[in-house]
Amino acid sequence: MLKQRIITAVILAPLVIAGIFFLPFPAFIAALAAITLIGFWEWTQFVEAKSRVAAMIVPVVSLAASLWFMPTDPQALSTLATSHHTMLMTGGVWWLIASALAITYPRSATWWSGISPLKYLFGLLTLIPFFWSVLMLRAVHYLDSPYHGAKLVLLVCLLVWAADTGAYFSGKRFGKHKMAPAVSPNKTVEGLVGGALLAVVVTWGGAALMDIPFHSAGSLLLIAVVTVVASVLGDLVESMFKRVSGIKDSSHILPGHGGVLDRIDSLTAALPVFALLYLWLV
Repeated sequence: MLKQRIITAVILAPLVIAGIFFLPFPAFIAALAAITLIGFWEWTQFVEAKSRVAAMIVPVVSLAASLWFMPTDPQALSTLATSHHTMLMTGGVWWLIASALAITYPRSATWWSGISPLKYLFGLLTLIPFFWSVLMLRAVHYLDSPYHGAKLVLLVCLLVWAADTGAYFSGKRFGKHKMAPAVSPNKTVEGLVGGALLAVVVTWGGAALMDIPFHSAGSLLLIAVVTVVASVLGDLVESMFKRVSGIKDSSHILPGHGGVLDRIDSLTAALPVFALLYLWLV
């Protein structure tokens, strides 16, 4: 299993980074849409539909409708229309709600676990703001500096990876207070603190190395810490849905890593929250 994980990571990581930096914008949209739809396919397991193919109709139509009604050219994405602001705010509000659901599980599951339309809605609120937040970050200064937005997306990825690494080691060494034991017994408050500290250092260093401006040191600290908390809770939320559905991995498409949702669960929360704070609120 470990060998598979390493081989998959060694192959996948350079492909992802190359796609972020070098795909033309229309091809980047297409690739990101494909990843999002694979995520939706895996999500259909959570809604316990009789036909997973039929269950894809709602997310496919919803994603297509968002692409039809919202501007997708880099200039419009970099200036952010009202629809873009609404999408970012929708993502931010959803992750506040989802975090509350995960922290209060299993009590919270009593009112949603048996309602398939709600679980459909949860999937839409998880993956569509994720899709649009990546596009918005990728489009920042695209016409003047085509790689600037790519560096922003990579910075969020580095932040999340650092948070995961810091949380793992500090949790193993100091972890005593469980965050949400009914969802993920191994996640601790001490791990979260350790992950946040490492993520702040990596965000600070990454922003300096890649020449990514923040309004102030305080805004960098705030954005990094809030994004770390969101990424940890994003992982918990997917774990909650898998636990309710009796699923270990969302799929086996990535040898040693599970499915696409298993790899992007933290990012589905981190990217919308980071984009909301960096592009609009802070």
